Amino acid sequence: MFDPLSLKYDAAGLIPAIAQDAASGEVLMMAWMNADAVARTLSTGRVTYWSRSRSSFWIKGESSGHVQTLVEMRVDCDRDCLLVLVDQTGPACHTNRRSCFYTGIRDGAEVVLTEPMV
Repeated sequence: MFDPLSLKYDAAGLIPAIAQDAASGEVLMMAWMNADAVARTLSTGRVTYWSRSRSSFWIKGESSGHVQTLVEMRVDCDRDCLLVLVDQTGPACHTNRRSCFYTGIRDGAEVVLTEPMV
């Protein structure tokens, strides 16, 4: 049985978790998890992060309705980063965009690649 404590966490007890759309492969966002958030995500199927600014659990979509349902969790080779394959409802970014990675650097300038969803 998988043990969340087998992962390598940073000094604050956190591990980066990259959310990717399971169907399209689009990278949606990056957030932090602690061992309890990993365990909660695996047991509930609702992706749960650790909010560093609020020092509390953050169940994605709990207040916005933009839910991330877990499809699969993957561990990288060093066990210090997670890939969370999700079924994303609505935008993943708090700016109301599908992905948090909506700014490109092209020819030395920042370019907004996607606008907020309506």
